[in-house]
Amino acid sequence: MRRAQPSTSWHALDLRLRISAAVWLVSQIVDQSPSGSPSVASAPGPAPAPTSSSPQPARHRPRWLVALVVTAGGLLLAGCNLPTFGAHRAISTQGQDSMKLWQGFFITGVTILVIVFALIMWAVFRYRRRSEAIPRQFQYHTLIEIIYTAIPIVIVLILFGFTFVTENNVDALPKPKISVTVTGFQWGWRFHYTTKHVTVIGVELQDPEMVLPENETVRIYLESHDVIHGFYVPALIFSRYAQPGIINKFTLNLHTLGTFRGQCTQFCGLYHSLMRFRLKVVTPAQFAAWVSAHQSTGPEASISNAEKTALARSTGHATPTTTTGGAGS
Repeated sequence: MRRAQPSTSWHALDLRLRISAAVWLVSQIVDQSPSGSPSVASAPGPAPAPTSSSPQPARHRPRWLVALVVTAGGLLLAGCNLPTFGAHRAISTQGQDSMKLWQGFFITGVTILVIVFALIMWAVFRYRRRSEAIPRQFQYHTLIEIIYTAIPIVIVLILFGFTFVTENNVDALPKPKISVTVTGFQWGWRFHYTTKHVTVIGVELQDPEMVLPENETVRIYLESHDVIHGFYVPALIFSRYAQPGIINKFTLNLHTLGTFRGQCTQFCGLYHSLMRFRLKVVTPAQFAAWVSAHQSTGPEASISNAEKTALARSTGHATPTTTTGGAGS
């Protein structure tokens, strides 16, 4: 004979008992003892009669104060990476423009959060229930409705204006002093310095290095040889797709010396995770010396399937950074 299943009411009663027990346990843990450490509560029962010699228990901290401290602590910990608010420090003029926009958006968002949270808390405590009487009812407040409709619109328009200006600055194409054609292919990068007769190619485990001068206008022509690749240098705060048949153009004005990592951010096949490169920013004198050491007088090189296969086979998908037309990295 099959045993009868417990009824739904018993399940509901058991769930309510479990929730009540959990709430009681949490409340006992949160409440502080007079010594400042969490008090260990015993099971509910009749309290002993107070004696004249026993000390009076200290008043518990208000729970709203505990919640406020926890919330403020979380916000402080989340925003400890100042002043970039979690982003990388920009090494280019265009990246600095994007960083300023990000900082403005972040500060605006935090300000709105604080104001909205303060208004919610004010409403909670100001209009909390004090009796069973129904409070005074009203339907409209024209001035308040105009204010809370107009202010968000003004904020959005201001943010839109700053975004429009920043995008124009980042996408501007002034006359460059140096041009580099960056080609992504499965699975590596090719950097061809258009007027310098220097080409750098690297595949898989060997990261090619794009060397650029400091404080000079550099034009990048980004393209793909096969599938969509993602050109991304975190320190630039910039990412752009390399797409087959399309040349994306952008400008870099670098102002920080050093070597910075780059990677493909669009899944492009089996060795996508190995499709990395480096961006090295040097002084103009160092750049001129580098170009002179790697310059070629031969014709411009192009990527072919045979060339990629030869590069990949040389050490079994671990090819040294190779230069075509006499250039090296």
